[in-house]
Amino acid sequence: MNDLQFQILDSLYFVESFANVLEEAGEPVPIVVDELRTLIDKGWIQVMEFDQEQNDYVRTAIFDSDHLENYHFLATKDGLMKHNGH
Repeated sequence: MNDLQFQILDSLYFVESFANVLEEAGEPVPIVVDELRTLIDKGWIQVMEFDQEQNDYVRTAIFDSDHLENYHFLATKDGLMKHNGH
């Protein structure tokens, strides 16, 4: 895990928007997008969308990876374990 991946996971203990992840990371958009894709592929973060009926964020398996700015993110159990060094 590189420093940026660690920092992104650190900001995803709770559901966060792309804008918040980007601000926390302090890196250019393409770099953050690449790292988010990597973390998603590893199963360390999950992609979330707001469900109006449930009035809550829900995990989505289908998303447009070219438009991650439209989604929210949350660290998975595996991601949190990696983040915490287990």
